Amino acid sequence: MPARRKAAAVATLGLAPLALTALTAAPSSAHGSMGDPVSRVSQCYAEGPESPRSDACKAAVAAGGTQALYDWNGIRIGDANGRHQELIPDGKLCSANNDEFKGLDLARTDWPATAVSSGSYTFKYRVTAPHKGTFKVYVTKPGYDPSQPLAWDDLDLADPVATATDPAPVGGFYTFSGTLPERSGKHLLYAVWQRSDSPEAFYSCSDVTFGGGNSEESGTENAGGTDASPAPTASAPSEEQIDAGTDKSTVENHGHGDNDAGTSAEPAAAANQPKAAGATENLAETGGDSSTPYIAVAGAAALALGSAALFASVRRRAVGGGRTGR
Repeated sequence: MPARRKAAAVATLGLAPLALTALTAAPSSAHGSMGDPVSRVSQCYAEGPESPRSDACKAAVAAGGTQALYDWNGIRIGDANGRHQELIPDGKLCSANNDEFKGLDLARTDWPATAVSSGSYTFKYRVTAPHKGTFKVYVTKPGYDPSQPLAWDDLDLADPVATATDPAPVGGFYTFSGTLPERSGKHLLYAVWQRSDSPEAFYSCSDVTFGGGNSEESGTENAGGTDASPAPTASAPSEEQIDAGTDKSTVENHGHGDNDAGTSAEPAAAANQPKAAGATENLAETGGDSSTPYIAVAGAAALALGSAALFASVRRRAVGGGRTGR
């Protein structure tokens, strides 16, 4: 085979697998958790997985270990497809029936809480890989008892306090408005983010205190009936804290993971390495969406087709040259 034909064949064969890899890649997994009012898992992560300050977060770590907190943005069901009540039993709503996060299901009155008031509220959902979908936030009914395991019947499912479809991610957050009803004392907000480009859904529990006071003023007894230290005011993790824990996370905090919350498309440490200068920003910061993988697919396909055309052109010239030389 002449050198030119051989080079063209090598180039085409080398590019084809890359194009096929892109063409067979499915849209990847999103990640996130409620940032305001801060979710239980985000609050405990902000306190520090290895040495949390609040009694509730200490108990959560004792029950489920520290990994759940490093994986704060991975409470999910990959094939939910709207079947939330079917797949998540009573008492396991905050963990989404995932044993890794079972510490978040502990029935306690001293979970750190965000002070809220009835009326309009701006929700902020911390997202580390944005995708199309719908958010619904539910509040517990009057008479909710935080010392009992959270059940679906505890939530006012008929009247979500917020619903938002495809809000634009800005600065790492999906921001949308809702209205909190008249309540008093400790309550819980349950957020469900159901993707529309995948059956995957994400879940989070946020403890709140109605009445304008902070949660330190409402600390009572824990689920065991013994005196507990007052619940501290909840606070979301900072960007520095999120970045500091990425090497211990099993989900990709700055990019798109796969369809398994317990694994990532590549080792977490590698997936979360700082980008080289000039590299594309995190999609959560730039407002990218699920169309991004398809742009890459189109580019790879075009590259493969162009290489094939080049090979055919070189082959024709080589064949023509051979005939001329006869």
